[in-house]
Amino acid sequence: MAIKKIIIGLVSLFTISVLSACAGETETEDTNNENNTEQNSEESTQDDMEGMDHSEMHMSGSGDVPEGLKEANNPTYEVGSQAIIESDHMEGMKGAEATIVGAYDTTVYTVSYIPTTGGEKITNHKWVIHEELEDPSETPLESGDEAIINADHMEGMNGATAEIDSAEETTVYMVDFVLTTNGEEVTNHKWVTESELSSVE
Repeated sequence: MAIKKIIIGLVSLFTISVLSACAGETETEDTNNENNTEQNSEESTQDDMEGMDHSEMHMSGSGDVPEGLKEANNPTYEVGSQAIIESDHMEGMKGAEATIVGAYDTTVYTVSYIPTTGGEKITNHKWVIHEELEDPSETPLESGDEAIINADHMEGMNGATAEIDSAEETTVYMVDFVLTTNGEEVTNHKWVTESELSSVE
């Protein structure tokens, strides 16, 4: 009887040890899964915020505007005035004080396209305006439509076939500003929308 009790006791201890180890592994796996989920969520949010890789963006422009683009009659931010940039199209842009160089009423698009120079597809690029499309129609395009881009905001953009991700009628601004990161001056940057600006206090 004593030997039986000892054996039963040892088997019970062994079973408890095995179950504890399994529970520990499950908890560790759950923790790892939670950490991975949080990391993926953070990366996804960052991707959504950035929208795309802007390393090839031409920050400064010539100041030329597309044919047919109409100046805004009564823009919220007049040419020559200052405003704070609230968008983060590129590093050092958000929070910079901008000087308004031009204000125009148009339809702005976020677009996705494969660069003519090759490489990965660019998604949700902000912004291409209606007048920067090849043979633009009289009416604005809608989400899902395709068009050829006649703008070179980024390397490999000009001549690319774009899919329209979103469209909005608004006032767009050409701006000069200094990057908050390194003090580099950016001139004739195209484009910042009205909702991406705020008044200087």
